[in-house]
Amino acid sequence: MAVLIALFYFFYFALIGVHIIFIPKILSMVGFEPTAIGIIFASAPLVRFAIPFLFLRGFRLSQRTFFSALTLMALGAIGFYPALESFWSLLAVNILFGIGIALILPYIEVIALEQIGKERYGKIRLFGSLGFIAVALVLVKFLTAASIGILFLIAMALATLLFGALIGLKEGKTPSSECDASDEACRFSIREHIPLWIGFFLMQVSFGPFYNFFTIYTTDHGVSLETTVWLWSFGVIAEIIMFYYQGKLLMRNLHALLWITALITALRWLLVALFPSSLWMLFASQSLHAFSFALFHTAAISVLFSLYPARRLSQQFFFGISYGLGGFVGALGAGLIYQHIPSMLFIGGSIAALGATVAFWINSKD
Repeated sequence: MAVLIALFYFFYFALIGVHIIFIPKILSMVGFEPTAIGIIFASAPLVRFAIPFLFLRGFRLSQRTFFSALTLMALGAIGFYPALESFWSLLAVNILFGIGIALILPYIEVIALEQIGKERYGKIRLFGSLGFIAVALVLVKFLTAASIGILFLIAMALATLLFGALIGLKEGKTPSSECDASDEACRFSIREHIPLWIGFFLMQVSFGPFYNFFTIYTTDHGVSLETTVWLWSFGVIAEIIMFYYQGKLLMRNLHALLWITALITALRWLLVALFPSSLWMLFASQSLHAFSFALFHTAAISVLFSLYPARRLSQQFFFGISYGLGGFVGALGAGLIYQHIPSMLFIGGSIAALGATVAFWINSKD
């Protein structure tokens, strides 16, 4: 199972790499304005936020739901090709794509934590980082037309579909430890840990400028597209190193790790804002991805894994509140700021990360 999960992570995050690094640039190449790009990329996170609430109404993240999500994700990726030059068509296929990815990763994350454990999780999850960096380094050499980027997106989606389906089939033969949501002990409530969830939301808001506009931002400040891809790649290398060695850190206070990594993230965005043309400072900021993504992500899902017996539901809400609602607000806000006050783009991200730091610190004192 570990090999299948590693391969799934490789192609899933290669897919995310194409979507995050290149699709915004492709949309810019074909004539979309920053606000339009922000709206398109805000649609998938908004869907990701809405979906978890279905689970409170009896909807279950079952094997059948997982397979349906894989299919929707693949169909959404394929739909980018005919929809490329139409705003409303792109919005529709990105929503379809968003529904798929909103359901896929929480299902896999619980399987990974149950069967591998948080101490070894990073050594499997780093294959996702390898996929992200591999597709970035390859695609930048071939991106001579928008259609090429879309074909890469489709190829990664189909590979993700394949390995996700294999995991789903194998997991169906192994009962999960997920408890029945009808049990009193499995009742899920955000209100029990409000500062924690506010922190998750603000942390992902802070990534809005980075995930949606970093490629456009750096190239607008004179950094070549190839160098920008190396910046992305350097951040992922730092992430891989952290994933491999983070086991001992995760034996410490997980709640403290959340506010520490959020504070480091605030510093990271401040460096990007103050030194947009300095390669040295941009590479320095990317090195902090080890903390602001890798260590933060594992600490966050591990905290939820230990806090809530309804593990899949808690992971679903984590992705919904953070990558969903936070991603929606971050993408939309980043588009508006970059179109009207571009110099404030990463200052806004730094302020959001500081807010997350305060929320996590308050939660750690409870």
